[in-house]
Amino acid sequence: MHTKSITELLAALQGGEFSAHELTSHFLDRIRSLDPHYNSFITLLEEDALQAAFRSDQRRAKGEAPLLSGIPIVHKDIFCTQGIRTTCGSRMLHDFIAPYDATVVEKLNQAGVIVLGKSNMDEFAMGSSNETSHYGNVHNPWDLERVPGGSSGGSAVAVAARLCAAATGTDTGGSIRQPASLCGITGLKPTYGRISRWGMVAYASSLDQAGSLTRSAEDAALMLSVMAGHDPRDSTSIAAHVPHYTAELDSEVKGLRIGLCREYFEDGLDASVAACVQEGIAELEKLGATISEVSLANIKHAIPAYYVIAPAECSANLSRFDGVRYGYRCDDPDSLEDLYKRSRSEGFGREVKRRIMVGTFALSAGYYDAYYRKAQQIRRLIKNDFSSAFDSVDILVGPTAPAPAFKIGEKSEDQIAMYLQDIFTIACNLAGLPAASIPVGFVDGLPVGMQLIGNYLDEATILRVAHQFQLQTDWHGRVPATAA
Repeated sequence: MHTKSITELLAALQGGEFSAHELTSHFLDRIRSLDPHYNSFITLLEEDALQAAFRSDQRRAKGEAPLLSGIPIVHKDIFCTQGIRTTCGSRMLHDFIAPYDATVVEKLNQAGVIVLGKSNMDEFAMGSSNETSHYGNVHNPWDLERVPGGSSGGSAVAVAARLCAAATGTDTGGSIRQPASLCGITGLKPTYGRISRWGMVAYASSLDQAGSLTRSAEDAALMLSVMAGHDPRDSTSIAAHVPHYTAELDSEVKGLRIGLCREYFEDGLDASVAACVQEGIAELEKLGATISEVSLANIKHAIPAYYVIAPAECSANLSRFDGVRYGYRCDDPDSLEDLYKRSRSEGFGREVKRRIMVGTFALSAGYYDAYYRKAQQIRRLIKNDFSSAFDSVDILVGPTAPAPAFKIGEKSEDQIAMYLQDIFTIACNLAGLPAASIPVGFVDGLPVGMQLIGNYLDEATILRVAHQFQLQTDWHGRVPATAA
């Protein structure tokens, strides 16, 4: 059962090959057996999942099954789930029980999914390796000594190891696409505002975007069909038509204009990764796409701009965690000031405190114009570069991550090296563009991802290209030996 895609699972459920209860039990058995090796879950919802599966079978028997009825998924532990712990991978929210469902959770529940649990993640989504979680490292199923990427590493591992059919994730600077690349699965970050952020704990509000981690582009299209749409509770939500994504998957790639960003293939990219991506591009050319080189001249400034803007927004968003209203509270404070200081210093991890300090500095009097305003100006230049590129091409293609998964602890003390893991993904968040990572090969037994970047609200083209590529290749169907 765990080898089937969402489409195949839906057909099997409809045909009576097995029930939602049997399917859920099967995945729960795999989680209990395999996840001690991966540490991809923070909270497992065995009883709730089995009860939901029983109700799903009853609805199907009555002919009332919605689109994703009976499909077992996992939520990144940054989405509020009513009555269920939502930790954001932090000691600060270790005991926080959300009083409501995030819009993403609400929409997927209405579509009939079975929630198996909440996945591990970098603390408050700050990290590129899933090593900053209060609940410990997550291990890559392709090599247990290596990182899965972050911050949505737990979701990526759960999908790659076949512990669930799909998972939700969030992407602030590459946190869906980079772990998807390192774990050999499909990760989709839609246009900023395409999916509601309501009920998604904020890291950097102008950059955060919900998305999905799945085995294939077809599965990603099904997930997006449910998750996308305007939400009046989210002021950044876009009131735009949501296409029937799965209906457009079978359109040809022939004649599509694909742009190759020359800056993505310069210094910093592993030669073996570059070769895999070039082979993937050649496959798209065989399908009839035309390839041309484009330049994004200001993309080299993306990382410094991001690491001013994101920490500045995080310092504002995380100011609410003060030990008073909710979240971790220190024992026996001597004063109100002591309560604030100790609750925040004890509740937050090292990386979160580092980014809060950087952000507070960037927003402080005398430095706002020199750093934050300048970073926002660079952001506009990057957005303009993308707009110019899309005047001549339909989609941009390049690497997702600069190298395959690195070993746990290898970059923990080198923050610059860690931040450079997002060198190819951050620009899309600064511009608000949709992008996806799909498996394109292996280097020394480790997966490599190819990134597809689309124009605003054009997720359909990204998914179509990815699907047509996956019809011709089998990289997305490979399963780690540890999960076989």
